[in-house]
Amino acid sequence: MRKITIIGGGQSGLQLGLGLLKQGYKVRIVQNRTAEDIKTGRVMSSQCMFGESVQNERDLGIDFWTEDQCPPVEGISFAVPHPEEAGAKAIDWTGRLDRFAYSVDQRVKIPVWLEEFERLGGQLVIKEAGISDLELYAREDDLVLVASGKGDVGRLFERDAEKSPYDKPMRALALTYVTGMTPRPEHSAVCFNLIPGVGEYFVFPALTTTGPCEIMVFEGVPGGPMDCWGDVKSPEQHLAKSKEILSTFLPWEAERCTNIELTDDNGILAGRFPPTVRKPVATLPSGAKVLGIGDAVCLNDPITGQGSNNASKAAKVYMDRILARDDLPFDEAWMQGTFNAYWDYAQWVVNWTNMMLLPPPPHVLNIMGTACAEPRLANRITNGFDDPRDFFPWFADPQAAEAYLSQLQAA
Repeated sequence: MRKITIIGGGQSGLQLGLGLLKQGYKVRIVQNRTAEDIKTGRVMSSQCMFGESVQNERDLGIDFWTEDQCPPVEGISFAVPHPEEAGAKAIDWTGRLDRFAYSVDQRVKIPVWLEEFERLGGQLVIKEAGISDLELYAREDDLVLVASGKGDVGRLFERDAEKSPYDKPMRALALTYVTGMTPRPEHSAVCFNLIPGVGEYFVFPALTTTGPCEIMVFEGVPGGPMDCWGDVKSPEQHLAKSKEILSTFLPWEAERCTNIELTDDNGILAGRFPPTVRKPVATLPSGAKVLGIGDAVCLNDPITGQGSNNASKAAKVYMDRILARDDLPFDEAWMQGTFNAYWDYAQWVVNWTNMMLLPPPPHVLNIMGTACAEPRLANRITNGFDDPRDFFPWFADPQAAEAYLSQLQAA
């Protein structure tokens, strides 16, 4: 029986570990927090997962919430404030998802998955893994995967400059988990708002430790008026700052937030990081090789909501590659080939996300404006969040965009 160790028990590490256990592999997961630490700790992400990622969990039998507990996300709306008319929108459209999305707070999901992992016979080790631990695991096991990008272990993986155009954070980020928000009248959605020169705000329904909630995500351009979280010292101040931003820039969103309250004092987060792709194979001092997965090697800005989706899809690709390997060694060539198989998909997500961090070019503004009057376009953009490969080439290339919009008008 082949044995695999995974460093990090987040979306990619645990999904992969659970899937391999169900295929008869021996799996060890090493992470630095217990289930109780996670359950009672601070929120870690916004994790809106779209149809294919939800299906990955259903296929493994680990989708424990979406049928009857977690409120669905049924579509995506997009708005841009009018530059001259206060309170008006220059762009405003809504599309429907073919398959509902769901967001389950990792403080809910991960503890249950950890319990399921041990129930299925997995070995869970709670410790801060270091280089010496990886050396031990590499000697004992057939394969070591790293799903955590922090500390000395994360620094083993070299930044890939060709795939990482930014070397500094592109947004000041904040999360606010709340209850009491007025729902959209038509149907639930990720309500995405683009404020030129200031940043982005989006909000969507989710399930947290206290039940259904809404997750508010703020993406401030560094140095701008939404880069404002440094002086926030308490949960109350964080909530007040969230409402202040909406009152200032997005009055239609502020109207929904008259009666909001934090889900809990740990339902807040603020920080920043540079989007980074790393080389997937790292070499330990002994010469042994370890393979990175998830955020350890492909860390996106959350502006396009792809972080947990990428992690889920990476876990699926890696599991398929591991199962297809049979008894052959997991050598460096196989490791690189496994990442390459994932990168065949992830490159489009990274390119699209990095585009969205820059001021939108004229052809993108034209696409977004056309969607106001063209429901087919609005729905295609909406469902592109499930598979961003569909945005190319027409979302990235002005000539392709013009040709596609002309086809829509002709049809």
